[in-house]
Amino acid sequence: MEIKNNILETIGNTPLIRLNRITKALPCTVVAKVDYFNPGNSIKDRMAIKMIEVAEAEGHLKPGGTIIEGTSGNTGMGLALGAIVKGYKCIFVTTDKQSKEKADVLKAMGAEVIVCPTNVEPEDPQSYYSVAARLAKETPNAYHMNQYDNLANRQAHYETTGPEIWRQTEGKITHLVCTAGTGGTITGTAKYLKEQNPNIRVWAVDAYGSLLTKYFNTGEEDLNEVYPYFSEGFGEDFVPKNYDMSVIDAFTQVTDKDGAVMARKLAKEEGLFCGYSAGSCIKGLLQLKDSLTKDDLVVCIFHDHGSRYVAKIYNDQWMMERGFLEVKTFKDIISSRKNRQLVTIPSTAAVSEAVELMRKYDIEHIPVMDNGAVVGAVSEGGLFQKIFSDPNIKNESLQNILEPAYPIVAFDTPVERIGSLISKANGAVLAQDEAGNYHIVTKYDIVQSVAK
Repeated sequence: MEIKNNILETIGNTPLIRLNRITKALPCTVVAKVDYFNPGNSIKDRMAIKMIEVAEAEGHLKPGGTIIEGTSGNTGMGLALGAIVKGYKCIFVTTDKQSKEKADVLKAMGAEVIVCPTNVEPEDPQSYYSVAARLAKETPNAYHMNQYDNLANRQAHYETTGPEIWRQTEGKITHLVCTAGTGGTITGTAKYLKEQNPNIRVWAVDAYGSLLTKYFNTGEEDLNEVYPYFSEGFGEDFVPKNYDMSVIDAFTQVTDKDGAVMARKLAKEEGLFCGYSAGSCIKGLLQLKDSLTKDDLVVCIFHDHGSRYVAKIYNDQWMMERGFLEVKTFKDIISSRKNRQLVTIPSTAAVSEAVELMRKYDIEHIPVMDNGAVVGAVSEGGLFQKIFSDPNIKNESLQNILEPAYPIVAFDTPVERIGSLISKANGAVLAQDEAGNYHIVTKYDIVQSVAK
């Protein structure tokens, strides 16, 4: 019977999946090593278990002990899986830059999670590196895994990720593209592949705000290169010991926006719901496309699953607040009308006056306003039904047949949100501009906006 003894036996042997749309402008074949198929939904499962096994073998981790690690979430998940199966406790230290979902998942797996500030130097006592090291000293029977300098990290990828890619591509891989964080994945995988074929090119993708790219180019750890960034899971403000820059051929940096936008494109165009680093990986590949030929076979490593980023890169509001998402808003629709004034009518006017205004301006919806305040609405559809039932109603005051007032939204509300407010019973939405003037957007405006 094909039965796994525990969850750890499902780690590895993740698929290579061909990319068909997002890389169609490239002359070569591009495939993704999709490691969110690991049980912890990331490539970090591989090195987490390897670090535990080495720590056990070397006597650092004893029965009933506590695993302590500084982690952005994915390594913690792998370590938590190992701890559950092997009977250890876990304390994880992370930064306030990481998504809340990552910390929540670690807590669900039984770990204690401590959040530290991001914008401090590694040597600062508040940094998550320093806090993890201190807890390891203060906690009885504990061991600090230290994925950055623990060479079991890169050894895991030398023993598993590299051989899998070589076997799956039948040795035909020409390029490996991978985001650069702790250095374990790219160094271990690259070392194995280059031992099989030294002509394989290895490209590292870095974040702006990380010092790794400059270090690769100059050998200098320049802290002036370091500044806060939104990208998660890669980029560093120091050079971990897992790096062997001799097996990397080039570095390229990708902006926060480009990585986030590309991750969303991967989901929509390839059906691959991946994390931040996958989008940055593909963007980095596209930046280096001029070096590719039709005979190349490029393998991109997609580290983790998009479920850990639903409140960030897959959240429209988060994206818009950072200027990453270019969306049309109420304001954009109004701007395209070339200063067309809003047509309104007081509640004391006759129904016939509203009908005449609709005919004159070729409109279907009119806000009813008294003394600058919105008190209701009249629509062509609503008036038609009423007049058809009682033709004499056209001489009555609008006060007697008012429809509910249209919803009022912010002037920068996205078109998608406006569209959700418009229905058969409610045909328009209002908003005030910076000067306090009201404007209206109807179903017809939404359709026109989406069509452009």
